[in-house]
Amino acid sequence: MPCNSKRNIEVCFSPALTGHYGITEKNVVLIDILRATSTICTAFAWGVKEIIPVASEEEALAYKAKGFIVAGERDGKVLIFADFGNSPFDFMNDKIKDNSVVFCTTNGTKAINAAKNAEQLIIGSYLNFSSLANYLENDNHDVVLLCSGWKNKFSIEDTLFAGALCHRLITGEFFETDDDAAIVAVDLWNNTKYDLLSYVDKGDHSRRLKKLGYDGDIEFCHTFDKTDKLPVLSGETIINL
Repeated sequence: MPCNSKRNIEVCFSPALTGHYGITEKNVVLIDILRATSTICTAFAWGVKEIIPVASEEEALAYKAKGFIVAGERDGKVLIFADFGNSPFDFMNDKIKDNSVVFCTTNGTKAINAAKNAEQLIIGSYLNFSSLANYLENDNHDVVLLCSGWKNKFSIEDTLFAGALCHRLITGEFFETDDDAAIVAVDLWNNTKYDLLSYVDKGDHSRRLKKLGYDGDIEFCHTFDKTDKLPVLSGETIINL
């Protein structure tokens, strides 16, 4: 059983379940490996000023009419009016430096809305893995790892990342867990980490992206520590902490 000196870590497999986790007093790590949180971390690595997440195409289009740069997709396909899609490679672009970008995706931005009342909502990916883990270890709050999933359903790639991060934290001195979902996520990570991409390829979203020609995104989004940026939700926008 957990001892009182350590903080607790839990895994939530879907935004539809956030109401069961008491997130208002916990740090929530938002996970959408393919591809929203990976893309957000890449955007900050390339100097974006802020990202404005919106849940609907209508909101994104209204910002576009005001002159904002808009990035967005539905079911992996770029929105017809958007400047960029949801590929991290789209954001390796000097056009975004020191600018605000409006961001609308199938799963990630809706998950942000579901968890916006967290003590701190932090954007997590393999790309900022060590920076994220170090922050959580040095902040005195329990943690929920929130998988964006696919339209509120379970996803392999988000769960694997949750397992990787959970494993890192509970093998340190600050965290422990007795959460079934966290235990399963850690076991899945430990059983697949040496052949990670092969296991991810079994997932529905990976297959979907490959059909759209985004094979390179899948590999890139599973690369550790490409940036030390730590994007967090501040009010209605995402900034680098």
